[in-house]
Amino acid sequence: MSSTTAPNTEPAARPGGPLRDPAFWRLWSATTASGLATWALPFILGLAVLDGSLTAIDLGLVLALRTAGFLAAVPAGGLLADRYSRRAVVLWSGLAAALATPVLVLGMGSSTALMAAAATVVGAGQGACRPAFQALTAEVVPEHHRQQANAALTFSTRVSTLVAPGLTALLALVTGLWVLLLGTAALWLVAALAPARGASAPPARARAPFHTEFLDGLAEARRHPWFLAGLGALTVVIATGYSATGVLLPVAGRDHYGSEAVLAGALTAYTAGALLGAVIVSRFKPRAQGWTALAGLGLYALAPLSLVAPVGPVVVMAAYAVVGVGIELFNVPWFTAVQREVAPDKLARVSSLDFLFSYGLAPVGLALIGPAAAAWGAGPVLVACALACVAAPALAALAPGGRTFSSPRPAPARSTADPATEPAAG
Repeated sequence: MSSTTAPNTEPAARPGGPLRDPAFWRLWSATTASGLATWALPFILGLAVLDGSLTAIDLGLVLALRTAGFLAAVPAGGLLADRYSRRAVVLWSGLAAALATPVLVLGMGSSTALMAAAATVVGAGQGACRPAFQALTAEVVPEHHRQQANAALTFSTRVSTLVAPGLTALLALVTGLWVLLLGTAALWLVAALAPARGASAPPARARAPFHTEFLDGLAEARRHPWFLAGLGALTVVIATGYSATGVLLPVAGRDHYGSEAVLAGALTAYTAGALLGAVIVSRFKPRAQGWTALAGLGLYALAPLSLVAPVGPVVVMAAYAVVGVGIELFNVPWFTAVQREVAPDKLARVSSLDFLFSYGLAPVGLALIGPAAAAWGAGPVLVACALACVAAPALAALAPGGRTFSSPRPAPARSTADPATEPAAG
């Protein structure tokens, strides 16, 4: 069984911070490439439905199996990244996704089974690399630069979300969809090959069975009450506020305003707000960082509240912009705190729990919001979602360590020669 602590693997600081460190830029390139590839696949397959290359049923099956592969691989990726080199886990998971993508192309329009199998492997590659990237960030970037580094990583993700739809649609006009899919394979190759090695290999230790090491990761997570509380709050907000956006924002746009422009405008405003939030949080370090982050998460309540009544498109877009700022006020300090507080040899496993619960339970909320709105009406459901988005972070703020996202340090072992335990000289 692994120990509760690990040797110091703090990387050496470079003058000028992470933005002048070649190792960080290699990591940034890899995470950006993986994010682009992850985002692009469902969009490109959606275009395939529009041109008749793929049926809507096949699209749903392929995307569902990709999600299943992701969820299955996240905990496995965390275990492997704590047992072996984080760099190696990123390499092999990225290569798996890159090699499976051409198989997806071969199956498109000819073999649903082949597409389904390839999509599962792509999802597994995506899931396995997520906790490894989180742990690798802690190896590559010194602690006092990680908030700025995490802000830069999330900034690239938001820029991709903002720019990529139009760019992909434009490329689809001048090239075939199969070329775009192969482009995602190239992005996965970048994700696999770009990162530099971390500060050190995992500490040598006896190898326990995988289930024992998974339980070790759970025990480490339980050692940080603020982490369990914050993860619970994040899961609730994603399952309610995020689901309200995904399911009821299009309905509100149609019913209140008779236009799809509100949907596009709100999502664009959210991304723009997130970009602003990433810039703010790269320099903003309040003392009560945990409470500030949870307050930012609670701002997600504005998203469902803005949809309850026809308050005007500008108000809806402004609410979503504030929500975008708030989510990055939470995300960046959250990732930074996990990288700082969790034992280095268990970081990937604990990060995998983060992704597993926050991403894994999102489909449950998406599946339930629609039937709930049909049964009780969209208004009451939206108000309930807003209340949940406020209550969950507020409760998480009461957890031990919630104010600063920090855990008490274990007291050093007292030496047998400690003067306090020695009898006084007579």
